[in-house]
Amino acid sequence: MANIYDGAFRTILNDCRKLIIPIINEIFRETYTGEEEIRFFPNEHFIDQQNEADNERITDTNFTVFGKIPKKYHIECESSLPDGRITIRLFEYDAQIALDEGEVTEETLTVTFPNTAVLYLRTYQKTPDKMKYVIVTPGGTVQYDIPIMKVQKYSLDDIFEKRLLMLIPFYIFSHENCFSVYNNNEQRLEELKAEYQKILERLDELEQRGVIGAFDKRTIIELSGDVIKKIAQKYENVQKGVGDMMRGALIETSARTILSQGISQGISQGISQGISQNQRETAIRMLQEGELPIDKIAKYTALRIEDVEQLAGLQTE
Repeated sequence: MANIYDGAFRTILNDCRKLIIPIINEIFRETYTGEEEIRFFPNEHFIDQQNEADNERITDTNFTVFGKIPKKYHIECESSLPDGRITIRLFEYDAQIALDEGEVTEETLTVTFPNTAVLYLRTYQKTPDKMKYVIVTPGGTVQYDIPIMKVQKYSLDDIFEKRLLMLIPFYIFSHENCFSVYNNNEQRLEELKAEYQKILERLDELEQRGVIGAFDKRTIIELSGDVIKKIAQKYENVQKGVGDMMRGALIETSARTILSQGISQGISQGISQGISQNQRETAIRMLQEGELPIDKIAKYTALRIEDVEQLAGLQTE
C-alpha cells in the first residue's frame, strides 16, 4: 500500500484513538461506549525465518480495548488487489503478537491471538467479504474468520450516522473511478466539491455539539487533503478544486483556534486590546497563506473588510 494511505491510517488512529471504537463496534459487533481505555503496543515485530535473518514486520495497529473483558485487536489497512499474500502476512503478524505477549507457566505456553480485521480502501470484484484461518494441529483443527470492512461501501450518511469518522480521509476512494470525468467536467466537479463542503459542515456540527474536538476535526481534514493530493495526483482540476477546499478549511480551523485562544486570554486578563491584536495576527497569517479571499478572512477573524484590506496592503509593501 502506498505510504501516504498507510501513514494517514496510523496517524488518525494514534492521534485520535477514540475514533477507532465505532470502527471496532461496526466490524466485530461490539458495544463499546467510547469511554474505554485503549492501550497501544509496539507495531514492530521480528518474524523468525529458518536459515534467514529475522525480518522486521510493522503492523498498522496493535492495541487492547479495556472493556468488561480486555480484548486485543489488530487491524490492517489495504488498497491493493487481494492476492492471498495479505492473509499470510496477517497470520505472521498475529502469531508474532501472540508470541510476544505469551506466557509460560510450568512449561505450558499460552498465547492469545488478537481479533483481526482488514480495511480495504478499494473494492475489487475479487475482494472477499472475509478471510479465514484454518490451523491444523496434532490436538485438533482451529479455524476462524477474519472480517473485512469495505470502505467504499459506506455512504456519507452511513459514516456520520455510525460515527465512522476514521473513514472520512479515505472517502475519496469512492469517487476514484470518476476522476477523469470530474477533471474535464466543471459541473460534475462542482458536485464533488459540494459533497466535500457538506462533509466540512457536518464535522463543524459535530464539533459544536462536543462529539469531536477541534484537534480531531483538524486531523480528519488534514489527512483528507493528504489522501486527495496523492490519489488525484494526475488530475489537476480535482486536486485544485477539492484539495484547495480542504486547505482553506484547515486555515479557517487554525484561525478559529487562534482567535478563540486570544479571546480567552483577553477575558482572563480583563482587556480588549489583546483580542484585536490577536485578530490582526490571525488575519496576517491567513493573508500570507494566500488561500482565502479578503471577505472570508474578515468573516473568520471578526474584522472589518477595510481593516483586512489595509493589512493586505501592508503585506505587499
